[in-house]
Amino acid sequence: MKLKLTGFCLMCITLAAYAQPKQGVWRGVLVLNKEKALELPFNFDIKNSNGNIQLIIHNAQERIAVNETVLTKDSFNFKMPVFDTEFRTRLIGDTLLTGVWINHTKKENNTIAFTAKFGKASRFMVYYKKATHNFKGKWEVTFSPGTADSSKAIGLFSEFNETITGTFLTETGDYRYLEGVEANGKLYLSCFDGSHAFLFTAENGTAGIISGVFYSGSTWSEPWVGKRNEVFELRDAEKLTYLKDPNQTLNFSFKNSSDQTISLSDAKFKDKVIIIQIMGSWCPNCMDETAYLAKLYKQYNKKGLEVIGLAYERTTDPEKAKTNILRLRNRFGAEYEILITGLTGKDKASESLPFLNGIMAFPTTLILDKNHKVRSVYTGFNGPATGKAYESYTIKTEHLINKLINNQ
Repeated sequence: MKLKLTGFCLMCITLAAYAQPKQGVWRGVLVLNKEKALELPFNFDIKNSNGNIQLIIHNAQERIAVNETVLTKDSFNFKMPVFDTEFRTRLIGDTLLTGVWINHTKKENNTIAFTAKFGKASRFMVYYKKATHNFKGKWEVTFSPGTADSSKAIGLFSEFNETITGTFLTETGDYRYLEGVEANGKLYLSCFDGSHAFLFTAENGTAGIISGVFYSGSTWSEPWVGKRNEVFELRDAEKLTYLKDPNQTLNFSFKNSSDQTISLSDAKFKDKVIIIQIMGSWCPNCMDETAYLAKLYKQYNKKGLEVIGLAYERTTDPEKAKTNILRLRNRFGAEYEILITGLTGKDKASESLPFLNGIMAFPTTLILDKNHKVRSVYTGFNGPATGKAYESYTIKTEHLINKLINNQ
């Protein structure tokens, strides 16, 4: 008896014959500078559940699930969650990927070469000796020292089983989850979250000073230095951005993703405590804040809290902006209004919110009482990677929310 195969079954047989990436741990590398052999490494797991391939990217304690993956013949492409970036790669055998990472929010220099190998669990491939310098603790950090662009930060680092984790706190936000090693007295840290592509190097200098270089993607680098200082603090985040006239009434009108015009003066917001989040879906610190505000909204909305996001996207295409915002909302279950301003950049944000002295950071967050009087303006956001700084911020914020809801 002769069996007849339908076109559909032939396709199934063909797809089944294609190689699939091995399940387990991989080591990925973004090639920042081929001539200098400058590489930004990160690790990820690949899982295959009934033909659905998922990546899990590691950055210290953070795990980023990447579900938008497409395997076709020898092409394996995957889109990062939240951010408008993607990988386009070729699968060689089942243990090697080679291709590019594309950042669609950039108009120039938006592609970086990428390779990944299966079975490589080490983040940095360096030769270990006994640690010669302890990088643990709190550091007063200066980026681009001695220049007009010099800026201060706090470096926070922990060590466990030859792995160093930590972050940098700045006046405009934190550098999220960094992971790396100390080897031969040198420090290596990296982070890749779909937007941030950060690499830090440093070594011990004289008098307990560490110095190194910070690389962001393939087009930016700057020197940095640090010295131990347990009491160093940045400027107060609640004094950097402020109302020009403390008695001025706030108002604005922008459309949401359903093309409805939403204003602060709408009846929905009357007699409600309001959080205004000045943000963008492209901004990693805004992503962390959105995750926090989504939970806060669900906890306090029925008690009298409303949250309004004002999105300053890196596109003037309204449909693209809507797509970006919807992906962000879906990722974190954000049920509050996020309005699309149609504007980009800090300058345009400052122009559209003239009651403030200016916007120096995304996010910037305002908290208004039931009479819509501004009670707090916070520049930047200390995310969960900052540990105690994040805990302190959430405790203070929720204490204020409770007071305002109870008319105190």
